This record gives sequence, structure tokens and C-alpha cells, in this order.
Amino acid sequence: MKNPAIISLQEQIKEKYQTIRKRSVEICQPLEIEDYVVQPIVDVSPPKWHLGHTTWFFETFILIPNFPDYQVFDEQYNFVFNSYYETIGARVIRTDRGNLSRPSVSDIYRYREYVDQNMTVFLSNFDLNEDLKKLFELGLNHEQQHQELLLTDIKYILGHNPLFPAYNENYPSENPENENLEMISFPEGIYEIGFEGEGFCFDNELNRHKVFLNDFEISNRLVTNAEYLEFMNDGGYEDFRYWHAEGWDWVKGNQAKSPLYWHFIEGRWMHYTLNGLKEINPDDAVGHINFYEASAFASWKGLRLPTEAEWEVASGKFSWGKRWEWTGSAYLPYPGFAKEEGAVGEYNGKFMVNQMVLRGASIATQVGHSRKTYRNFFQTQLQWQFTGIRLAK
Repeated sequence: MKNPAIISLQEQIKEKYQTIRKRSVEICQPLEIEDYVVQPIVDVSPPKWHLGHTTWFFETFILIPNFPDYQVFDEQYNFVFNSYYETIGARVIRTDRGNLSRPSVSDIYRYREYVDQNMTVFLSNFDLNEDLKKLFELGLNHEQQHQELLLTDIKYILGHNPLFPAYNENYPSENPENENLEMISFPEGIYEIGFEGEGFCFDNELNRHKVFLNDFEISNRLVTNAEYLEFMNDGGYEDFRYWHAEGWDWVKGNQAKSPLYWHFIEGRWMHYTLNGLKEINPDDAVGHINFYEASAFASWKGLRLPTEAEWEVASGKFSWGKRWEWTGSAYLPYPGFAKEEGAVGEYNGKFMVNQMVLRGASIATQVGHSRKTYRNFFQTQLQWQFTGIRLAK
């Protein structure tokens, strides 16, 4: 007989798997079938692709190599749902995901059910060794990442529909930034950053190491819509002095005038939200701005963006979690970083070039999927994520 403690642990693992997998389906419940297939830009994947890709992860990395006599659901799905894993083989290029009218949405839901049934059997009958536990936990966190991407991509898809349909008219509204803006001071010194302790983290959060910081100040809250509107009204998008050269090229090339989803309609600034098109609340944190815009706003204020080390050191002194917050730090490996062998080693390391670090979390981040050491990263021109600004000097 198995040890009752082991059985209990297996039940907890199985329950966690089922809860997280169910959440992806819940996010898609408000969608119409037509919404599942749209890919307006390369950075946005169709919702049905997210559902298939997260399922492919468990089939490819857990079931196929570890579950005896497992039969793959469809041999073609490795080509369809592999995202960027060169080790695994050929794949549909990212720009073509929206051309996949087949497999159908119903096919992908059957695929999820098939893999979930097999994973439930596997988790009920096999003990996970330490390597498998790490891989399984990575799979769950990978799915939570895609749940955030699902909400982000759905917002882009519906927010670029000329009718501005609401994703969910009852989607919870966020709390405004009601605090007076204050700067929190930190003395010069040697600090430590990076993950430590028990629990899951991504490999790019390792290893914990010392950093020297000059004395700095960081704001207690995020920049608001009203404050960003002041920048716009003061000609912020027309004055090259506030912008990086690449940022100024982006402004001119895109005729940028405002954050993503903002629309000036009948004398009022409106923006698309998951609840539909709404008038802007001046006290809400500004969102959907890229690194160029965040840096230009900071320059206009005579301030700057915090480094990722400053942000992590200071994070216990302010509230965070509404927006992914741009930092002034390039996405680079920590000292001693080493990529793992095989496909898992492709998860983070190969993206450590030409991207900037964001810290915190957003209103789209799933419960239990945020921590102060989390290193998100995006290219400088991207606006579609729930991004915002915290100032430093």
C-alpha cells in the first residue's frame, strides 16, 4: 500500500492541475466561436491556439516520455502547437497562427479533455520524481502565463473590432490610484536580489546575488491617466527631446498620439476596456504604454524609470500588481545563470537580447503567479500588455 501522505500529496497535485487547467476554459467562456481564431498582429495569438499550446506542453513533456503506452491525440499537433522549441522540431510560424481554421475549436476542446483525462490517470498512478515535479510545476506556471496572455490577446482582438464589443460587462473594475504622489528614499549600499527560499521560480530569477545601488528614490504609486494626459496636452508626443531616437522613430512611424486603446470621441477621451468602451477615469493607473512612452514621460517629468534592482529592493514599501512596470534595465542573465539542457533550456535564456525588464504583475496576472523577483520582459515598442509607469530618481 502507498503511504497515505504520498496519496494526499498526489491528490493535491492533481487538484492543482485541474484547477489551473479549468481556469483557461473559464477565461474563454465569454467568447463567440469567431473570436477564437482572430490574429490581428504577430504578437497576438488566437485564443484557440493558447488552449492547444498549453495542452501540447503537458502531452509533449509529461505524457509522451513518461506515461507507458500513451497514444498522442493527433500527430500533426506537435507541428501546430509547438511555439518556439527548436529542440522539439518544425512548427507553424507565429504569423500563421491566425490561418489555422483547422483544427476547429471543438477539436481543441476535445484535445484538452483527452490530455486532461490522461494526466489525471497519470497523476493518480505514478509518483513524480524530483525532475518530473519541476517539469510539472513549470507546465502549470506556463499555463498561468498563457492565461494572462489569453486576457491580453482577447482584449486586443475585441479592442480592434470597430464595434468595441465588451469581453465581459461585469469584469471587475480596478481601484484608482488615490494616494498622493510621494518619493520613497533608499540609502546607498549593497543589496541582494533574486529568488530565494522554497517554491517555484523561473530560471531567469536565479541566482540570488549582491548589487551595489547609489541612493535613490522611487514613487509610492503608479502614474495615472490624468498625469499622462498632462504629458499629452503639453505636446509630449510632438517633442523629440523626451524620446530615445528609436522611440522618436516609432512615434513618427506610427503617428502615435496616446496610449493603446485611447480614442478621442466627441471631445472626450475614451478607452477600450474588458468591459467595453468607457470614458477614462483620470485616477486609474495609465496602461498599455510601451517602453518608449514610459521613458519619454519620465524624461518630461525630469525623472527616470527605476532599475529592476531598485524596484525589487523597494517593492516591500509600495503596493504593486495592477500593471507590469517598465524598468530601465535590459533583460540580461544574472551572474551564474546557466540554461538547462534540452527544450526546457529554451524557455527564457535565448530571449536575453533586445528586450527590457518589467516588474510586478497586472490585473490580468493569475492568482498565485506573482512575486517580487519575477522578471517579465518585452520588446521596447510593445503596448498590448497591461503595462504602466513607476517613477524614480
